[in-house]
Amino acid sequence: MIALITGGSSGMGLEYARQLAAKGYDLILVSNRQDELDSAVETLSNLFPVSVQGRYQDLALPTSADELAAWCRSQQILPDVLINNAGMFFFKELQEADMDRVQAMLNLHVQTVTRLSLLMGLAMKERGSGHILIVSSMTARIPAPGITIYSATKAYLKSFGRSLSFELKPYGVGVTTVCPAAIATPLYNMSSRMMNWGLKTGLVHTPKWLVRRALRAMFHGRRVVSPSLLNLWLPAIIALLPGFLESAIWKKLKK
Repeated sequence: MIALITGGSSGMGLEYARQLAAKGYDLILVSNRQDELDSAVETLSNLFPVSVQGRYQDLALPTSADELAAWCRSQQILPDVLINNAGMFFFKELQEADMDRVQAMLNLHVQTVTRLSLLMGLAMKERGSGHILIVSSMTARIPAPGITIYSATKAYLKSFGRSLSFELKPYGVGVTTVCPAAIATPLYNMSSRMMNWGLKTGLVHTPKWLVRRALRAMFHGRRVVSPSLLNLWLPAIIALLPGFLESAIWKKLKK
């Protein structure tokens, strides 16, 4: 059994790797951070009796998915599990200087995930088995200033993943989209004080907590999973905010 994990060298991706290795899966970790990747491969190889392979690649390019799929074919690899975890985040009012980062996020969250899921998913369909997990976000339900592109791409992923699950399930391929709330990873650049407060109050959860629930949902064939009570009340509260109040809050936050 083989699991391919994008963004697998740190944060949630590394936790997906740990938990899948514990289940006996050989691992292919894809990352654009060579030092982290080498460290993750060495650590996991020492901890688990499985094969761990690193693939250094920038997945935020238009051709990334096709290049990764071609490499897998050249290695005669068709994963049993594909974890679309790689992501990026920034919180700010958009300006012309941000266009390169905007395009990178669109490539990474939308184009790469879409093409990789389709290329791998169709091969899994032909084989008759496989699991695909797509990491969306609670922000898929929170279109808000500061996360303009991030929340839009996550909304796309939630819609895409759920729709694709209906197409592939009759052929033995499961597609699960997970929509995490706040998770204690470096992605969001939270201060250690804020992170610790969030963990103590239960507003922020650990990668281990989230990944355990996401994998359980995936192996049970669920289409969408939104762990954390925060998923229930925060989007609903934000949706009720009048426009003038949302504008006033954003005016304060962006200072």
